[in-house]
Amino acid sequence: MTTKKKAGGWGESLKTVIYAGLIAIGIRTVAFEPFNIPSGSMIPTLLVGDYLFVSKYAYGYSKHSMPFSPDLFQGRIFGSLPARGDVAVFKYPRDNSTDYIKRIIGLPGDRIQVRAGRLYVNQQEVPRESLGLYTVEGDGPRITVRRYREALPASPGAAPRQHEILEATDDGPYDNTTEFLVPANHVFAMGDNRDNSLDSRAMNAVGFVPVENLVGRAEMIFFSVDGSSAWWEVWSWPFAIRWNRLFSAVR
Repeated sequence: MTTKKKAGGWGESLKTVIYAGLIAIGIRTVAFEPFNIPSGSMIPTLLVGDYLFVSKYAYGYSKHSMPFSPDLFQGRIFGSLPARGDVAVFKYPRDNSTDYIKRIIGLPGDRIQVRAGRLYVNQQEVPRESLGLYTVEGDGPRITVRRYREALPASPGAAPRQHEILEATDDGPYDNTTEFLVPANHVFAMGDNRDNSLDSRAMNAVGFVPVENLVGRAEMIFFSVDGSSAWWEVWSWPFAIRWNRLFSAVR
């Protein structure tokens, strides 16, 4: 009798674990998935050590919506295009497995160019307003750069979007480009830390991003740490948390 109860208890526990795992996979596939920020290409919008939720339903579903990107179907189900200005996670087109996060600057048919550090969308200069200086920390040497507010043109059916960018110089490697014509079923993505971002301006690396590679839209920062505390320094954990960034929307 005791043995049967014990076996039944183990069986129920195993089923609970399996059900919980399936529910977690389901939520990560169709609703929200957590991501962390390991590099500074999206400073000042996203900092190294930010943890955020990405909505998987925002652009519909592709094979990349599922763990390990199983080759079950092509294209997107319930698909829709991002809006200009969305911060999106996508699979790196060169390997279709590495997660990248950038801001969507160009949609299919858009003409994108950077001239002397200024962004042009469809041959119109994107306005930017100076916000003064910004000190970059936590992504290599501490440096001071210029901070701007940039206003992208509105996407069809959406309001104009504003966001902040950083520029160390207006004469960097990607501050003067040819004009890029975004092909059908692709988008053009750039980092907000303009001189420290490998993005669609690098055609031999990221290049145009297939719409199929979109994983989801960044929605909210739920946790953030500045890296000043080691995992074993329990007493210093509260001082390493960026409390002011918790539960803030990604814009």
